[in-house]
Amino acid sequence: MTSAPRTAAERPGPPAGLASPQPRRRLKVTPGGAAIAVLALFLAVVWLLPLVWAILTSLKPEPETTAVPVRWLPLEPTFEAYRTVIARGELMQWLMNSVIVSVMVTGLTLVTCVMAAYAFSKTEFWGRQWLFALFIAGILVPPQVLIVPLFDEMTFLGLVDTYWGVALPQVVAPVMIFILKRFFDAIPRDYEEAARIDGAGHLRVLWNVVLPMSVPILAAVGIFTFVQAWNNFLWPFVATTDPALMTVPVGLGTVQSAYGILYAQQMAASVLGAVPLIVVFMLFQRQVVRGVTDAGLK
Repeated sequence: MTSAPRTAAERPGPPAGLASPQPRRRLKVTPGGAAIAVLALFLAVVWLLPLVWAILTSLKPEPETTAVPVRWLPLEPTFEAYRTVIARGELMQWLMNSVIVSVMVTGLTLVTCVMAAYAFSKTEFWGRQWLFALFIAGILVPPQVLIVPLFDEMTFLGLVDTYWGVALPQVVAPVMIFILKRFFDAIPRDYEEAARIDGAGHLRVLWNVVLPMSVPILAAVGIFTFVQAWNNFLWPFVATTDPALMTVPVGLGTVQSAYGILYAQQMAASVLGAVPLIVVFMLFQRQVVRGVTDAGLK
């Protein structure tokens, strides 16, 4: 006799430890999505073209960089430009100066902006909203407007031609205060209240509660500040007259050979100057992306 067909509940499932296969989801390609992808690819290529040109030019012999017609690929690739730039020694000094200044600016910016953002986000005091609006209004002030008063201030303090004179005026970052405050506002106050029940003050709450939960946004702010300080040309150019204190952008923009512009060496120095930024971003790429996502920024 044939048994009655089993119901869905009585049918044997897959063996223990094996999950049932999930149906693959097909990626839907819409005209709008395809257009955005093509536009993003086009912009990526446009962004990469100068970098590719710089690398290929740095691999050419000097006579070939000014040859007509212009060629993308070097006929006789060589690393002579890199060897010459490194042997000269000035680029290594510029790199060291850029590292020192960028680390100082990043560290001081994180300390000051974190404390200011915590005060605006987690404390109550008279005039808080007006003071915060005043800070945010600083975003609208062009840095070029402050060059003369900042230089007079650094001269009065005797900090011209010093690392402190180059770093301190770059520390003020209203946009970073805004980003950090926005992130701190999203942290539930339950954690803060629990710490206060244990007798914690503002500094302990900041150090033991807020900062451990803010590592991604701190990494993002730190990387953005580091990149901005590394690429800054105007203020380091104004604040330094000693060639031994020049940063990479200032050195590349002002120091040239007595024989004129040597394009292969110039491009080789530019590529070497960009390597630290690429390494730093690759090391902290995941934290940066997570921090930007958590902060709700586009």
